[in-house]
Amino acid sequence: MKKLLHKILRKKIKLFLEKLRYRNPNKNDIIKLISRLRPENTGIELIRLGNENDGGYLVPDVLKDIEACFSPGVGNVTSFESACAKMGMKIYMADASVVNPVPGNPQYNFIKKFIGKEGKDDFITLENWILDAGIDPKADLLLQMDIEGYEYEVLNSTSLRTLKRFKIVVIEFHELHMLWNPKYFSKAKKAFDKLLKNHVCVHIHPNNCCGIKEVNGIEFPVVAEFSFLRKNEIIELGNEIEIPHRLDRNNTNKKTIKLPEIWYVG
Repeated sequence: MKKLLHKILRKKIKLFLEKLRYRNPNKNDIIKLISRLRPENTGIELIRLGNENDGGYLVPDVLKDIEACFSPGVGNVTSFESACAKMGMKIYMADASVVNPVPGNPQYNFIKKFIGKEGKDDFITLENWILDAGIDPKADLLLQMDIEGYEYEVLNSTSLRTLKRFKIVVIEFHELHMLWNPKYFSKAKKAFDKLLKNHVCVHIHPNNCCGIKEVNGIEFPVVAEFSFLRKNEIIELGNEIEIPHRLDRNNTNKKTIKLPEIWYVG
């Protein structure tokens, strides 16, 4: 009986401490975070790399001097990576859930690992993956990451120095409607804050796989693809952007969805 009471007490203490650690975000907190993520016109044209549907992404047309593309969560669709390879980039892919999708091609480097916050078992950190590649530390890189919700913890566990190596960052962010959850908001805000120190958002495309959800008067794309550009590459900053972009395409055969205006209109 005492053991049971101690277990219940420990659980209540843990929940209490968690509430102290994770403050409930209010509407202003959510809107402030969204406002910092709104895409900006950098004076650089966006182009589409990859498939016309899922697997294709919009990126700024500053790809010429990028040494390598790192693509965690590659799956079996490699159209984006193939487009980068044609531009002369070395391709690094990681995914423990698939076999090598492009075997026998020396331009493609594949490891059967998940990218995570720590390196153990089937996981490797983004930091160590890049170090193991042995690329010139001064070379510009591109990151295209779709790892089903683990993107926040990977960003939070990666140093600013490493993130700054990426001239372009493309990430599919998941469960955005969960920003109202205190613990989720805390880790997501920390990840976005870190990314926005050296990068600016240039495009958001809502994945029509999962629709739009309204929570407490704010509309969220449940899943969305974000494209970022390193700040030192920016030519100019303006507010006039094209949303949806003429090159945007549906990811699935489901109903087309539009990015809610709060995500791109100030």
